[in-house]
Amino acid sequence: MHFTRREALALGLGGITAAALPLPALASKVDDAIAAFTGGATPAEGGVTLTAPEIAENGNTVPIAVDAPGAVAVAVFATGNPETGVVTFRFGPAAGSRMASTRVRLAKTQDVIAVAQMEDGSFARTSATVKVTIGGCGG
Repeated sequence: MHFTRREALALGLGGITAAALPLPALASKVDDAIAAFTGGATPAEGGVTLTAPEIAENGNTVPIAVDAPGAVAVAVFATGNPETGVVTFRFGPAAGSRMASTRVRLAKTQDVIAVAQMEDGSFARTSATVKVTIGGCGG
């Protein structure tokens, strides 16, 4: 198939435009996932502590810990992963401590967001930026 310079330029610019489109879509996916967890309520800053490394050499196993006194559930989201929802911890009334830790996969440098649902029905939120040198989600 033969392309003129004008057609090749149009295809190239179209490809660049298409590559730039998913970035706002990822932010929307995270906002939609948080809204689904909170039922549309806006979480307040603070009230939950997220511990994550500033730099993760390997995105396959990034240790995180969340601590939210008085929480009944904590959801963790990763803004740059193909699937934004990472994990949800649920705490029963007999839970002595409202904290949990795990290892997660991060595809690239991104924000990790923890949203806690408190016993009174309110929501609290915090975030941390993790710089990933080797991606863990296929990259």
